[in-house]
Amino acid sequence: MAAMPYLLLIIEPAGQRQDRGLDAGREVYDRMRTYADGLKARGVLLGTNSLKSEGARLTVQDGRQTVVDGPFTEAKELVGGYFLLDVETRAEALALAAECPAAEWATVEVRETGPCYE
Repeated sequence: MAAMPYLLLIIEPAGQRQDRGLDAGREVYDRMRTYADGLKARGVLLGTNSLKSEGARLTVQDGRQTVVDGPFTEAKELVGGYFLLDVETRAEALALAAECPAAEWATVEVRETGPCYE
């Protein structure tokens, strides 16, 4: 069976980073980097990054762009980062997600990548 990309999305409660504080935030970040290093050593990590809390939402309707800058007050959660994995099965992706330290304080959403028309 050929390997396939799976995306682990780290879905965090909004405000969690601010509530955690700087020292605890650095500790969490170090744990996540160690996790990423382990995935890289196994040869399954294609990419990873943390995402800032603020963003922008863009839509184009009738040729007109609308941009709304965040943070978005209605959001109860945010995508805090991702890991792009190259594994053979969903079960393997789920097993790696279970090892992710973020599963202790956030939700790790597992998605297979592929064409959007299927």
